[in-house]
Amino acid sequence: MEDLKITGEVEDIIYRNKDNGYTVFSLTTEDDEVTCVGVVPQIHSGEALEIHGSWAMHPLYGRQVQVQYYEKSMPTTTAGMEKYLSSGMIKGIGAKTAKRIVERFGEATFYVIEEKPDLLTEIKGISYDKAQKISEVFCEQHELRRAMMFLQGYDISPAYAMKIYKKYKARTFEIVKNNPYRLADEVLGIGFKMADKMAAGAGIAADDPNRVKAAVKYVLNTAAANGDCYLPKERLIAQAVDLLQLHPLAIENAIRDLQVNSQLLQEKLNGEDCVYLNYYFYAEMSVAKRLLELSADYDAPNMEYVATEIARVEKETGVVLAEEQRAAVAEALSCGVLIITGGPGTGKTTTINTILRILKKEDMDVVLAAPTGRAAKRMTEATGMEAQTIHRLLGISFIGEDSRRQTFDKNEEDPIEADVIIIDESSMVDIVLMQALLRAVESGSRIIFVGDVDQLPSVGAGNVLKDMIRSERLKVVRLQHVFRQAQESAIIMNAHRINQGEEPVLNEEGTDFFFMRRAYADEVAGTIRELVTKRLPRFTGCDGLQDMQILTPMRKGTLGVQNLNQVLQQTLNPAAPDKREVQFRQITFREGDKVMQIKNNYNIVWRMFNSLGKREDEGLGVYNGDAGIILSIDSHAEQLRVAFDDGKVVDYDFSQLEELELAYAITIHKSQGSEYPVVILPVYSGPPMLMTRNLLYTAVTRAKQLVVLVGLRETISAMICNDREIGRYTGLAQRIRNLYDFMHGGDIV
Repeated sequence: MEDLKITGEVEDIIYRNKDNGYTVFSLTTEDDEVTCVGVVPQIHSGEALEIHGSWAMHPLYGRQVQVQYYEKSMPTTTAGMEKYLSSGMIKGIGAKTAKRIVERFGEATFYVIEEKPDLLTEIKGISYDKAQKISEVFCEQHELRRAMMFLQGYDISPAYAMKIYKKYKARTFEIVKNNPYRLADEVLGIGFKMADKMAAGAGIAADDPNRVKAAVKYVLNTAAANGDCYLPKERLIAQAVDLLQLHPLAIENAIRDLQVNSQLLQEKLNGEDCVYLNYYFYAEMSVAKRLLELSADYDAPNMEYVATEIARVEKETGVVLAEEQRAAVAEALSCGVLIITGGPGTGKTTTINTILRILKKEDMDVVLAAPTGRAAKRMTEATGMEAQTIHRLLGISFIGEDSRRQTFDKNEEDPIEADVIIIDESSMVDIVLMQALLRAVESGSRIIFVGDVDQLPSVGAGNVLKDMIRSERLKVVRLQHVFRQAQESAIIMNAHRINQGEEPVLNEEGTDFFFMRRAYADEVAGTIRELVTKRLPRFTGCDGLQDMQILTPMRKGTLGVQNLNQVLQQTLNPAAPDKREVQFRQITFREGDKVMQIKNNYNIVWRMFNSLGKREDEGLGVYNGDAGIILSIDSHAEQLRVAFDDGKVVDYDFSQLEELELAYAITIHKSQGSEYPVVILPVYSGPPMLMTRNLLYTAVTRAKQLVVLVGLRETISAMICNDREIGRYTGLAQRIRNLYDFMHGGDIV
């Protein structure tokens, strides 16, 4: 789009979102009147604007200007002043009062309001108190205008400028000039790099201690976003030196200062100096301590009773348990903390259902939960009991719009009321969520973690399930026997082959696991498009939009999420006169699109409706990985409505669309905890750190009916050979071991 610069006077405010400053307004130029849209807070009729932006075509409202940034000046003519004052910006000044004020004071009107408000009492209907209020509001508007212009001078977009001003008000100027790095800690969305750019503009020295400390925290936060709970000190210093181009001693000093101020913690782990953000250190300590406290509540199983109960359930269900499943049932009836792990087809669900039947007979109060809405829905279907997300089980409290971390209603003071808590898909639980969950488990309650330890680790920091098992201090039952019925599925058998480092068996007749060789990336994309529109709907009867999911290791490139989503949107949900759409950055969202939430939003309202459209439930929170379909787009109200797979219906303001992505294709990481009838997986070249065995294993185990791999056989082989675990710096296993050994004098469970 061409760069555009136009000047004019604000004619009319058509729509304004007071919270985020998103505004639709008309602008009168020398030649024309144009509609403008963008984050342009606190503008009013009569103001003169210089707008920089581009032309955009709205499907309903036609041609309009998309504002990138703007400059504004106060009206200087008496006509402009009158229009500005009568625009509604100051409560109590209508058209008549505005006319009287301007007629009385002329071009000095704004000076009088700002500097000598007492003179306003000369106007009929304006008392002394009202005059002071008019001046106060006028000055506040002036301050906001100055702050917005000031921040734009640092190349800050209007949307972020509005956030900064709302946080600091009159202190904005002082903070940005003296220590803009505070913004990275205190304003959501302002990271170190944006703050650093502002600091450079403010002339702050490259070796300023605030800059170095902010960089250290940035490196540690980036590591946490990649799954690490800490970094080895040498690695932290090297990354900070690389970022700042300063001497390592400056980084050492910053680490020491941050530790003195209780923001970091240093510790030796396995003989290596390690640096934690306090938050993650205390999360690991808390999880280790609580797991051991709960696991101390252990009664030796009454094997005679267990055998009798298992026999009863086997008779009722007609399913005979394997020996390791019997062991899991016995431990579940005895342990304070139990981990049940196993791959696909090893009977995790059968084991859980047996445990549930026995607990039901004992009149135990059982709660089921999983990390995502999809996983909870699957758990409900598999057990016949209601399961919910862990977040919902804990109940979220949200304090302030810039709060970085959720707080939960359930904790030690108000614990979860249950005799037994069962958590499915436990490999997805990160250290922060595990800490919150265990805080809410009452002493005397039992907790059972179920999951496949060979799946990818959680998106958030930690490798919790694997560390719990690796500690060798908690009760673990491994289910390894693949049942005969599961052996008939090539998906399950090939998943186990991949996990054991063996080549999968491909393209056997009557199978559910196929490979299609394609030599070039464009051919792979073309074949995927053909599969979802023609071949697979004919072959399987599955719907390309509802039942098929493309999983890919990468975000960028021909076979990355971004490109495949554009290709598949055009194929499965093309533009049509009856489908409304909205453009947000590089993405077009259209009614009927498959979308996914890509960040936790603890404050967004959801509702659930019954089949008659009557609301039957509501609450807060949509989470990273939740998927759904766009039901409607209302351009006038600037809202988009999504129906999620777990039944939640959510309305998004257009300003919140950064939280959504198209989801025809998603990364394998985002598919964790989900199952799809058909999975299509491009297997082509990519970075070795992504193309790993457990990534391929996770992708394959997402499919219920059919897996189709498209690309190069050599890539499949290379991924199977690349069995390096995605390394994470975590200390939980060591903490559990150390704490247990301290409590028990070195004995091992």
